[in-house]
Amino acid sequence: MKTILIIEDEQSIAELQRDYLEINGYRAELAANGEIGLEKGLTGKYDLVILDLMLPVINGFEICRQIREKHNIPILMVTARREDIDVIRGLGLGADDYITKPFKPGELVARVKAHLARYERLIGSKEQRNVVQIRGLLIDYDTRRVYMDDREIVLTTKEFELLYFLAIHPNRVFSKDQIFERIWGIDALGDTQTVTVHIRKLREKIEANSADPQYIETVWGAGYRLRV
Repeated sequence: MKTILIIEDEQSIAELQRDYLEINGYRAELAANGEIGLEKGLTGKYDLVILDLMLPVINGFEICRQIREKHNIPILMVTARREDIDVIRGLGLGADDYITKPFKPGELVARVKAHLARYERLIGSKEQRNVVQIRGLLIDYDTRRVYMDDREIVLTTKEFELLYFLAIHPNRVFSKDQIFERIWGIDALGDTQTVTVHIRKLREKIEANSADPQYIETVWGAGYRLRV
């Protein structure tokens, strides 16, 4: 049974979320403030975290950042604010998706099911020869080959590493600095403009229309993500 951590300081909302998740076959635990939520979230015993952004003691942004640094599990943000900057900031820190209050409990359950299913598909793919498939895109890490709709795409070493890195973290937004550090190394010569150039080249190779990308998306003010 999948276990969901709900970090929410409004008791009635937290209990409603828990009840609907349990009705749908999940186990759910509650954390009423940011400090408790962070402590629980870092244990690694949860399959998904539902995270309110506006929390007492420690806010949701900081919790998201710390959990993401340690665990690669789906994080669903819950926010009462509609400002784009909050969404961009949360996604940039590693959240997978967001939902705005007020929301229907059924919508929350549907989001949870979708993200757990995607995560399981990703883990399963990595265990089978490190193959990642997202729609028409297939990446075989062992053979270092990439296919788009059964047509092989020839990539440079860094283009491959960048694409694979984004693909094994689907829907997660990475800033240029984060990408540069992970792919080129913090001590590498160059700057984040290198990331922009490689993203453009990747789009030219894998997108049907690089001006309207369907895989590698720009999240303005935050970075890039590979959409599933």
